[in-house]
Amino acid sequence: MRVEAMAVKFPPVKGHPNRVDFEGVLTLVDAASDRAPAGARGHRVVLTRAAAEQALPSLLGMAVDYRPGWDGHDAKRKIGLITEADVVGRRLLVKGYLYGRDFPEATDEIRASAPESMGMSYELADAQVADMRDEVWKLTRATFTGAAILLRDKAAYRATSFRLAQSVA
Repeated sequence: MRVEAMAVKFPPVKGHPNRVDFEGVLTLVDAASDRAPAGARGHRVVLTRAAAEQALPSLLGMAVDYRPGWDGHDAKRKIGLITEADVVGRRLLVKGYLYGRDFPEATDEIRASAPESMGMSYELADAQVADMRDEVWKLTRATFTGAAILLRDKAAYRATSFRLAQSVA
């Protein structure tokens, strides 16, 4: 099975003051989380590659959010947009924009943070679990509803990452 990377292309706008490019590793596929994500009732989870690939279209156009202190999710603090997603090896990679002009403090905090300190976490709806009795839940289907930027050590997967990229606009 071959899966193409998915992307929403926006026309480049040189020097756009509200587009700050980012890239990150949203999660790992076919790997157990390091800790239980919110909503998993204390269970660690495995997002299967098939479920992740099937759900890639639902990720495009979804927002990235943050919580002050960078320790969790807050779906009502949307500070950016996911425009590209791809599964490469075991990593689900995303790219997009932060609204840097609208959220300068958050953008500055990310710039000032240690490069390896920031991570990501996904937000899902309609997740199907192969067997709810399993210690580690195997997610076989889901719809992405967004993502959070948070400290890597607060993420369910510590191998995630987030960084601001050089602007190409």
